[in-house]
Amino acid sequence: MNAGGWTRRDGLAAMAALVGGAWLPPVARAGQLEEPLADSVRTALSAAVANDTPPVPEFFDTERRLAYLRWLGANSERLRRRKPDFQTRIEFLQTVWYETRRAGLDTTMVLGLIQVESGFRKFAISSVGARGYMQIMPFWSRLIGDGDVGSLFHMQTNLRFGCVILRHYLDRERGNAFMALGRYNGSRGKSEYPNAVQAAARQWAHPDA
Repeated sequence: MNAGGWTRRDGLAAMAALVGGAWLPPVARAGQLEEPLADSVRTALSAAVANDTPPVPEFFDTERRLAYLRWLGANSERLRRRKPDFQTRIEFLQTVWYETRRAGLDTTMVLGLIQVESGFRKFAISSVGARGYMQIMPFWSRLIGDGDVGSLFHMQTNLRFGCVILRHYLDRERGNAFMALGRYNGSRGKSEYPNAVQAAARQWAHPDA
């Protein structure tokens, strides 16, 4: 291992990722582990990902709408380097906002997770086959989706799966974000991944988040 903490294997994995068009940090190489699901859990998760409601935020008062617009504007600027096209940025952030609130998640934490998992690359594929923004393992499409693995590259589908899965892990861990993030990465109980997500999340912090 060199002074920066990289091993030769890390370097080879990074080269392979670059060749495949997806830069993935070493910490995100793992993926969710397939585990047996109770029928009631499978049904609930399937229903949660099947709802095709358009990701359009709704607000019941002007102040909440203004807070959202301030958040959207600030994070659009932060995301400009990674997503130069304005409309693409806005649609992505709007969908993240919608899906995180739909799942009862911290939007800032999910942005940190996306940064660590895929570097905001829509078509990222990890060395273990995890796909898209939130690096969804293909088995989830079979377990709770329609079996179409290709749909995991669709923006809203990927974000919805990721948010529903993270919500499931948070519920299993009784709200413990550290353990839930570890489970999401397939490294439950280890600190590297949760710490990386929390560090990345601080870059997306905003008073109106």
